[in-house]
Amino acid sequence: LELLFNKRSVLLQKKADAERKIRDLGSLPSNFEKYRSTHLATLMKKLDKTKESLKKYSHVNKKALDQYTTFCEQRDSLLKRKAELDAGAHSIDDLILSLDQRKDEDIMRTFKGVSKNFSEVFTELVPTGKASLVMLKSSDEEELSDDEPVEDEVAPASGKRKRLAQMGPIQYTGVAMKVSFTRGGESYLLQQLSGGQKSIVALALIFAIQRLDPAPFYLFDEIDANLDATHRLAVANLIQKQAAQGTQFITTTFRPEFVNAGDQWFGVIHRNKVSSLEEVSKEDALSFINDEPAR
Repeated sequence: LELLFNKRSVLLQKKADAERKIRDLGSLPSNFEKYRSTHLATLMKKLDKTKESLKKYSHVNKKALDQYTTFCEQRDSLLKRKAELDAGAHSIDDLILSLDQRKDEDIMRTFKGVSKNFSEVFTELVPTGKASLVMLKSSDEEELSDDEPVEDEVAPASGKRKRLAQMGPIQYTGVAMKVSFTRGGESYLLQQLSGGQKSIVALALIFAIQRLDPAPFYLFDEIDANLDATHRLAVANLIQKQAAQGTQFITTTFRPEFVNAGDQWFGVIHRNKVSSLEEVSKEDALSFINDEPAR
């Protein structure tokens, strides 16, 4: 049994050596099967004759065919991989374009809503005036104002996307404001307004955003400090109107117009170097403001 095992090991080793030599020969011809039944001596003669014939081609790379086959396989693999990467890149480009278009649509929709509310709120605060928001874009220095018609939200989105795709990504640089405090008067930019006028414009923008996307509550700290009595009353009435719709407004003030518009009043009292908050009546609040020197 041991002799048979040793003989088997020797034969397996010879088989492995023969397979290695076959691999060293390179790829076998497609018609090599017809030589399986040929006698070994005949094969050796043919081999010697072939070797003799090949001597005149000694300078030729004998592995060129194998190398060509290998390189062709590598090329096909790389071309397939390139096609996959190109398809992936195309999908990513389509996704980026779609997201850019949706972003532009959302920006324009939000701008239209805020711009419309801004004009309405400013008219409520300044009945004799008018105001508009202007979208600034860097692509061609265009200006987009609320004078343009608001697109219908139920309009087909494909048409919008097609138009945006033709225009390309829009680079927004900011929002400007055009304001006139007199009917038919000249419009001014925000930088050209006085402190009180800037306060009115800022409050109009805040209330415009609040109407589009309401928050649970707002905290205002002496927003009426730079306003005259007429504008203070208009702002107080607007706050009272907005509060009736469920939004809470907390304001600090030294003016009676805001006190008259409130529902609850609290006084900040300073005693013994300590500040405390106490609920007071409307009369007490007005009395305190009237006694307080104008700020």
